[in-house]
Amino acid sequence: MVTIVEGIDDSAIDLGQLAKILKGACASGGTVKDRTIELQGDHKKRASKVLEQNGYKVEVR
Repeated sequence: MVTIVEGIDDSAIDLGQLAKILKGACASGGTVKDRTIELQGDHKKRASKVLEQNGYKVEVR
């Protein structure tokens, strides 16, 4: 199971730093590939909450 965070197209956003925040909040591993963040495990709810707290609009699919 992998949780994918995509759709963050603003190149001014440091996806590496955002991935670090999400990995810490979800207590999981992960990586950044082609402007997407992949988190190991099912972390949709927790990742959505953290993103919303950081000002991102979230759509869960």
